[in-house]
Amino acid sequence: MKEEEIRAALERADFENARGEARLLAEHYDGEVPREVVERRLAHEPLQYLLGEWWFCRERYIVTPQCLIPRADTETLVEQAIRHLPEHARFLDLCTGSGCVAISTLCARPDTAAVAVDKFDGTLAVARRNAEINGVAKRCTICRADVLADPPAAVPGAFDAVLANPPYIPDAVVPTLAPEVRHEPPAALCGGADGLDFYRAMLTRWAKLLRRGGFWLFEIGYDQADALRALAKEHGLFCELTRDLGGHDRVVRLF
Repeated sequence: MKEEEIRAALERADFENARGEARLLAEHYDGEVPREVVERRLAHEPLQYLLGEWWFCRERYIVTPQCLIPRADTETLVEQAIRHLPEHARFLDLCTGSGCVAISTLCARPDTAAVAVDKFDGTLAVARRNAEINGVAKRCTICRADVLADPPAAVPGAFDAVLANPPYIPDAVVPTLAPEVRHEPPAALCGGADGLDFYRAMLTRWAKLLRRGGFWLFEIGYDQADALRALAKEHGLFCELTRDLGGHDRVVRLF
């Protein structure tokens, strides 16, 4: 299908950015997009999965249905990491997914090194490839681990900071999300009954890997700031909040 045909089809289906999506698809497929690809988009499969790549911060990332799609809101997490990491820092990125948080931080801070952790082999393969594409593979160690369990010996401490954009949506809310979001892996979305399971696990099971004087840097849901303040207090930590460009609560630094 040609670009104008795709635009018309998306407009008939009330897609908000029909023109922009049609252009991106036409460019990616050199002008002639397979009808099957357009039908998948009309069925609300995310555009990013159809393209197989997406931009985040200044870097290009491979994205597949095995990982969460990088979002502009998460760039706030990277910006705060760049700002607060000390010189020559070594940081841990939990629930790394595509690797975008660790990799974009490493790209902006060439003096740093990272260990990126996820539970699934397919997801880790995507993160490993993205580290190679963006030229930071030598500074980014990829490890398999379940963040809800104790850290394995393969993840050696100590770290100057622990970063994470974990699953934080309450399980009961996930089925109500937009159709595109429901195409993303549930394991990257479901944060337990109240959305806080991963924060609790990190602050208890993984705290021993944080160097004295280090900090935690988490992305959170727009309505979770009070809950994170309470968790921080339980662990004797101060909670500093940063909002994203849309004005929503987005990142907390615990120290």
